[in-house]
Amino acid sequence: MNIAIACGGTGGHLFPGLAVAEVLKKRGHEVLLLISEKQIDAIVVRNRSEFAIEKIPSIGMPQLVSPQLFPFIGKFLGGLFACWKIYRSFRPDAILGMGGFTSTGPILAGKMTGLPTFIHESNVIPGKANRLNARLSEKVLLGFKECQRYFPKSEVEVTGTPIRSSLKSRVDPAQVLEKLRLKPVLKTVLVMGGSQGAHGINEAMAASLHHFVSKPVQFIHLTGKEDEDKVYERYRMEGIPAFVSAFYNRMEEIYSVADIAVARSGAASLTELAYFGLATILIPFPFAAENHQQLNAEIFAESAAAEVLEETHANGDTLGSLINGLLNDPEKVQSMSDRLRTLTPEDSATQIAELIEKSHR
Repeated sequence: MNIAIACGGTGGHLFPGLAVAEVLKKRGHEVLLLISEKQIDAIVVRNRSEFAIEKIPSIGMPQLVSPQLFPFIGKFLGGLFACWKIYRSFRPDAILGMGGFTSTGPILAGKMTGLPTFIHESNVIPGKANRLNARLSEKVLLGFKECQRYFPKSEVEVTGTPIRSSLKSRVDPAQVLEKLRLKPVLKTVLVMGGSQGAHGINEAMAASLHHFVSKPVQFIHLTGKEDEDKVYERYRMEGIPAFVSAFYNRMEEIYSVADIAVARSGAASLTELAYFGLATILIPFPFAAENHQQLNAEIFAESAAAEVLEETHANGDTLGSLINGLLNDPEKVQSMSDRLRTLTPEDSATQIAELIEKSHR
């Protein structure tokens, strides 16, 4: 089969899309990745020569009464026409959209040409794009069973959210720590805010650092581009060992050496944290569509698999206290780790690949 996967715009769409693409490629299919024009997309796929890759115009949908409505329409139509042109040469047998308006043009173009179309929704609450995309799709694939009620008129299947095969590769923690210039004798805290960083987490973390001066702890902090220099300087001023970077492309290394984490609660990040059993303090992005990050986090909190801290309450003292609490309670960390591992499906990407293959029989 030839399969087009629309997966650009954010790491939460792109990484699960890559996971499915990898499985499809191993099963003998040709894959076309349709990504956005954002820099993060280009960085993530720059070495993925095994896939055909095309950028398509896309933009998030604004309010109906907004000066951004006409630019949105222009971008959307540009993306739709680009898909028709791409499909004429690639000739896909099925289309998979991973969410966001980067998926809408490809899904609509597929529907209009009579192709089987699928969407995947990772979060507990679907965004505006996937509520629309579901009407154009044969089947809606879900990361959380709690999301089913938002698609009463669609055929749905709970698959979980796929993770990339690279995350499953074995790494040597000692070599990773040496590469990052960190010490194997110290506890390691991972701080991350998703593929583009999180300013609120960066600010709270910087304000908490005085809690960790002269303590046996070190940090891996992925800041996003905007805050990298400022956050690095805060660790340096406090004399706390840390690896600070805007972005890190081999997350299997980072997850393998961390003892606990501080993170947003996007579905893709949650799936990866659960796969590694990494006890986490979740700070949901408060402006996520439909507050879906808060609801994602609550699923994990209700299973006693994570701590949740609202960003409005995240300051140096509250965050520092939660981190210290986990570092000093290894039994709780182990319990959270055990519960986390029960929350991720065994092989979501393969399940999705098999569903797509059935559409061609």
